[in-house]
Amino acid sequence: MAETKIDNPVTDPAAGPASQVPQPSEKPAKKGPDKGGYYWATGRRKSSVARVRIKPGDGKLLINKRELGVFFRREQDRLAVMAPLKAVEAEKAFDVFVNVRGGGTSGQSGAVSLGIARALKNYSEDYIQVLRDGGHLTRDSRMVERKKYGQRGARRKFQFSKR
Repeated sequence: MAETKIDNPVTDPAAGPASQVPQPSEKPAKKGPDKGGYYWATGRRKSSVARVRIKPGDGKLLINKRELGVFFRREQDRLAVMAPLKAVEAEKAFDVFVNVRGGGTSGQSGAVSLGIARALKNYSEDYIQVLRDGGHLTRDSRMVERKKYGQRGARRKFQFSKR
């Protein structure tokens, strides 16, 4: 049988540089700070979304342009927000700016906590193991179950009358 050569424009060097497909690099590039020196991350919990920016500083923490104690009134919410910073012992080492929307206070505090943990991970890979061991990098995927038709809620049924 005669051997026929089929030109493949992707792998054929004679096809020219226009048809060359770039190969993925061995290691993805580490995401550095933006122009303002901030490291960005997003945290989600229930229906809340938090956009977090951190940069080395003196420990200022603003959530929707308000102080932590003013925005989150409950102690457990404040502790949840500060947990990733305490885990890496950097409570006063970073300025943290957060915009959070949606959901209630519990969901928002969880979203902010995850966002801060992810931003710290982007800042330094040395923090990854400590944050992972503390469970700060794990996304809580639990969402509200939808209401079903023919029922009063997700699980609650209408009252049944035998007679």
